[in-house]
Amino acid sequence: MDDKQIIDLYWARSEFAISETANKYSKYCHTIAFNILHNNEDSEECVNDTYMRAWRAMPPQNPNRLSTFLGKITRNLALNKYEKYTTTKRGCGQMPLALEELQDCIPATNSVEQTIEDVALAEIFNRFLARLPTNTRKIFMRRYWYLSPVKEIAADYNYSESKVKMILLRARNELKQLLEKEGVVL
Repeated sequence: MDDKQIIDLYWARSEFAISETANKYSKYCHTIAFNILHNNEDSEECVNDTYMRAWRAMPPQNPNRLSTFLGKITRNLALNKYEKYTTTKRGCGQMPLALEELQDCIPATNSVEQTIEDVALAEIFNRFLARLPTNTRKIFMRRYWYLSPVKEIAADYNYSESKVKMILLRARNELKQLLEKEGVVL
């Protein structure tokens, strides 16, 4: 079943919407959650919560890309769960590593420039992603959106880990230069 048909099921309030979503996107959503949480049970809970959130959101929302819509919901749920767990204890996983790698590209929190609207910052980021070569963009998103380990990315692209790390370093440097050029204080 294609995404349009699945979305139509949500709009018709058909319970088949959730089962069709699960058939098509359960592995995708589980991978996103697991890369953040590194726990199967918590990841499954996030995936199930994703279906419920999608059910509540459609209608009125009518996503252009169902995979992106579901991925964003799953990612946010997993990040919230991760934050909840790390307030009481230190967690493992890719989150601290990925954030540490992006540290030089994250705007300062106590500056006037921080008040730049999110829309403007998102537009800069979208321009940055659009001009990256396809593989570099995919690797960048795998690492910093889906929080995939470098080792996993390297295996999937048949690259060495050092090559993936170099691609990510160069991309981060480009992002940093673009943000500085646009006047975003880092």
